[in-house]
Amino acid sequence: MEKQLSYREAIEKARNALCRFPLKNVRGVPLMEPIAQNFEAIWAFCPDPSDLLIATYPKAGTTWTQEIVDLLLHNGDAEACKRAPTAVRIPFLEIHSPPPIPSGLDLLGTMSPPRVIKTHLPIQLVPEGFWENKCKVIYVARNAKDNMVSYYHFDRMNKTQPEPGPWEGYIHKFMKGELGWGSWYDHVKGYWEEKEKRNILYLFFEDMKENPEREIKRIMKYLDLTLSDDVISHIVELTSFKVMKENPMANYTFIPKPIFDHSISPFMRKGEVGDWVNHFSASQSQLFDEDYEKQMKNANIPFRTKI
Repeated sequence: MEKQLSYREAIEKARNALCRFPLKNVRGVPLMEPIAQNFEAIWAFCPDPSDLLIATYPKAGTTWTQEIVDLLLHNGDAEACKRAPTAVRIPFLEIHSPPPIPSGLDLLGTMSPPRVIKTHLPIQLVPEGFWENKCKVIYVARNAKDNMVSYYHFDRMNKTQPEPGPWEGYIHKFMKGELGWGSWYDHVKGYWEEKEKRNILYLFFEDMKENPEREIKRIMKYLDLTLSDDVISHIVELTSFKVMKENPMANYTFIPKPIFDHSISPFMRKGEVGDWVNHFSASQSQLFDEDYEKQMKNANIPFRTKI
């Protein structure tokens, strides 16, 4: 029997098949071509009622939340949470890559419930089984300007995402929802509008930065867990940006250069609130704000661009 490849070895083996994949529309949402081609299988995925879904728009604090949840479920045991890279511990539901890289569905098929699952899908593309089985869902939202800056740098370094082009043009792509996983505006509004009906824990990146202990305790309560204050303090420390940036099982250095080129921009770049001021000119900020007002007119979602 052939030795099972590690995640990194599988990527190395698929090196020649990896490229900046074009976006293809699925029900009006642009997704990377391999995801769009396999969407029927993704849509048919049926979770166990004990499975937990962590949903975000890309670059809104996904990896951070995954690490917090994994540590909560392992009572703050740092070593247990280094058992495998993030992408293996908490599979990415919709991701599909050239073989032999396992898809999110492949990895989920090897795990027994309860599982923690990651997605960037907007709410209307989340498989219906999550709602039918009343799965718990944690959603994390980040203010649009910081989210866009982070996504821009990610698209520069992730060689399977479409070429971002210059920053000036990227702003317009973001405003029009022409990026992978579609419109930020539709994404944050979609989950916000359904949060009560579907029992979604809706968190803000800015709140997590401002008071991680408070927000980690909110997650703990939502998951019906009880951990001591000492363990919570330990989790706050282990999930600080400084510690996670140095954690090889969470900082995505396990994804080698044909996909993630950390020399262009590290996966864990800054993790701050308000870094957008270093990227937007005054005129870009004004243009963006005017469009934001139109797109978010009736939303009433309490985003903050500084803390």
